[in-house]
Amino acid sequence: PFDKFSTMNKACVREQEDDGRAYCPRCRSLGIAVEAGPLDTHIRPEFRAKLGDYAWCCNYQYCDVAYFNQFEVTVAIGELKSPVYPKDPDAPICACFGFTYDEVAADAQDETPLRIRDLLAKSKSPAANCRTLAADGRCCMTAVQSLYMRLRSPA
Repeated sequence: PFDKFSTMNKACVREQEDDGRAYCPRCRSLGIAVEAGPLDTHIRPEFRAKLGDYAWCCNYQYCDVAYFNQFEVTVAIGELKSPVYPKDPDAPICACFGFTYDEVAADAQDETPLRIRDLLAKSKSPAANCRTLAADGRCCMTAVQSLYMRLRSPA
């Protein structure tokens, strides 16, 4: 028998295409794709097997999920080897050189970003290993500059 409702539903509903994006199963923030480097660096060995060679990083500060995969398997911040920024604002913003929130705040207070300029130069050097050391596998300069601008702006 003809069911006009199921036929219409199938015709009108388009399945979501896989565009490489994934959203945190807990907070629904857009995840940042990461490869094995950050996963191996940051996840404690007893939890590392939960994820394969790639996953997504949830960078939303108030979410307790650090990493997740397409099957909504998660690694919580408590399953990491050490605190990471932005989950813990006291953790270094720059995993490569240990640059912290306090250094950004000092530059904002001094009104001269000397420390940030030094970090920028270091971030372009061979010593920078962001793809492995950063929790999200990306260079910290965008986060550092954004924080600096936020701290400089009047409240």
